Amino acid sequence: MRILVVDDEGNIRRMLRSLLEAEGWTVDDVPSAEAALALVPIHPPEVVLLDLALPGISGLEALRPLQDAAPGTPIVMMSGEATLADAVEATRRGAFHFIEKPLHPDALLVTLRGALEVSRARDLSRALQDELGPAAELVGQSAAMAAVRDRIRRVAPTDARVLITGESGTGKELAATAIHGLSRRVGKPFVRVNSAAIPRELVESEMFGHEKGSFTGATERRRGRFELAHGGTLFLDEVADLGQGAQAKLFRILENGVVDRVGGTTPIPVDVRVLAATHRDLREEASAGRFRDDLFFRLEVVPLHMPPLRERREDIPSLIAHALERLRTRHGLPSPRLTPDAMGALEAYAWPGNVRELLNITERVAILHPGSTVGEEDVARILPRAREEAHAPSASLSDQLDTHERALILQALSRAQGNVAEAGRILRTDRANLYRRMRRLGIREDQ
Repeated sequence: MRILVVDDEGNIRRMLRSLLEAEGWTVDDVPSAEAALALVPIHPPEVVLLDLALPGISGLEALRPLQDAAPGTPIVMMSGEATLADAVEATRRGAFHFIEKPLHPDALLVTLRGALEVSRARDLSRALQDELGPAAELVGQSAAMAAVRDRIRRVAPTDARVLITGESGTGKELAATAIHGLSRRVGKPFVRVNSAAIPRELVESEMFGHEKGSFTGATERRRGRFELAHGGTLFLDEVADLGQGAQAKLFRILENGVVDRVGGTTPIPVDVRVLAATHRDLREEASAGRFRDDLFFRLEVVPLHMPPLRERREDIPSLIAHALERLRTRHGLPSPRLTPDAMGALEAYAWPGNVRELLNITERVAILHPGSTVGEEDVARILPRAREEAHAPSASLSDQLDTHERALILQALSRAQGNVAEAGRILRTDRANLYRRMRRLGIREDQ
């Protein structure tokens, strides 16, 4: 890890070099902002420790040029003569943190470790962007997310239909976008239909189009989403909410590749790849008669399950760092520093809203604590439901055991890339017993 120290006082530079090198970090130190700007292109730092009062260009004036020279690199400001206004202005301009002199080694190291975590997340994000392109938004180093990205890479170049399952907020639309972005259809339309958001009586018109005069209010001919997606990809979100009539028509389109507009008499050929998503168990919906068996089998050529956040808690620090960096670059919001206790509280939270909820909470943190340190008590205030859950009735022992067992099995299947026999070896049980437990808990091999 490389850290750049910018301070005009030689004794402070020597003290910081000694302290930071003892931590195993590589240290460059220079006495001025001009020297820092000349050095950054040669030895790009992962964190910059920048004094406010410098000869020539001041630290505050150097912030923007350093950010331009090293995009995304956290800059920690330090000063012994700063006012509150200076600190506010520095964080407003995007400084990662502001610390006062005399420097306290322990506090400084905590701040720098936090900055290095952000820097590592930035580097990982760039590496994933280079490797995965559109799939890079699927942040996380867990085995579960590695399996998701691997399946996306495998299925994207084909025209196979994909059924994306998972709870609300797990990133099903991101997965669909990544599949389209890595496919041969990438330059063609990507059309999204939220089946749950369209009134039931208008679903067929929205999806398949209608002719003028075909029903009250149809004052002109309208192309449906299938026609709009011709040559590209149609993403059917919450497909389980389609009514029986729309399901029957969708099945016919998937079978023969032609659309019949409402009130029309001429079939219209379409070339569309269909990706579908749902938070429900479509197999169970089909068994209950609420979803067509034949349509289910047409849609689930390749299954892709998005794991809930509670089953990949190790990804939470990376997701938060990624979200803070995106808020900083897109909206100019400074990034607060989370203490280890604060991060621990976030990792322990149940996250019923999954990644979507985490992104909302992260934005709230950035707005309410701009450029400051966020502690465990701050997190408790930001997560009011965490307090409510602490006083809520406990789940039964049986339910808790099932939840724990399900998480262990899913983790093992992810590590084994879906191989049940290998998952059994990981869990130290035989394959037959594991199959019985999977059936009882409703776990499919493809999850």
